Amino acid sequence: MDTLKEELASCKKFELEAPIKFQTLGQFLLYRNGEKVNAKEWGRDKTVQLTQYLISIRNRNAMHKEHIMEHLWEEGDDRDFKVALHGVNKVLEPNRPSRTEAVYVLRQGVTYQLNLDLVWIDVQAVEEYIIIGNKALAYFPKIAEEAYQYAISLYHGVYLPNRIYEDWSSEEREKIQVLVLGALVNLAELLVSSNPMESIRLAQEAISIDRTWEDAYRIQMSAYIERGNRPQALKTYQKCVDVLDAEYGIAPLPATKALLQEIEGIA
Repeated sequence: MDTLKEELASCKKFELEAPIKFQTLGQFLLYRNGEKVNAKEWGRDKTVQLTQYLISIRNRNAMHKEHIMEHLWEEGDDRDFKVALHGVNKVLEPNRPSRTEAVYVLRQGVTYQLNLDLVWIDVQAVEEYIIIGNKALAYFPKIAEEAYQYAISLYHGVYLPNRIYEDWSSEEREKIQVLVLGALVNLAELLVSSNPMESIRLAQEAISIDRTWEDAYRIQMSAYIERGNRPQALKTYQKCVDVLDAEYGIAPLPATKALLQEIEGIA
């Protein structure tokens, strides 16, 4: 338990102290030493693209510049990369002395990656909080609850909405959506008995992200029963049936049907 508390505290501390912070969920923003950077400072869109690509591949090995250019610009050349990289470093370190190495974008020969020891990124923090929550879920529910709440508080919408049609951003977008849906459902399930209305709200938030997320409907049904509202629980089941049929032509899972039978058996 102490280790999980330490991990949670470390995540919070890094968010407070990191000199560079990126928001990628809902919109793309940069905070430098606590101040929001004006969009005009970015200059060319290729500078923004390169930054967002480095964020998207942050957990891989340092990436060769030729590979980066292939993913970003079909007709790009070495000069495009140099100009974009110069723009990135200028935005992140406007006062860096000339002929000194950048500290936020690490270079090893012709490979590049972000320095995650100094750069805080919301999607990275969300993932780390959820990992802590998942580890704590079985034995330390209060820690899990706190970790999930921090993760959910950072989710302001889809990942890099201005790059939604770029192939290089889709993997991260899909991953973070599944992680957040899992966190919402796990937290909602933890709160069914102690705070059923909050449980219903969290499950609804999951449904607003993915209307076919069946776990969320099941939790809402349980929470409505906890509140003594059997009609609403039955309506929730029917909504689940309708959505799954409309989207995929399938019926609810056996677990959902079994919960319905329990509800119907309540006097």
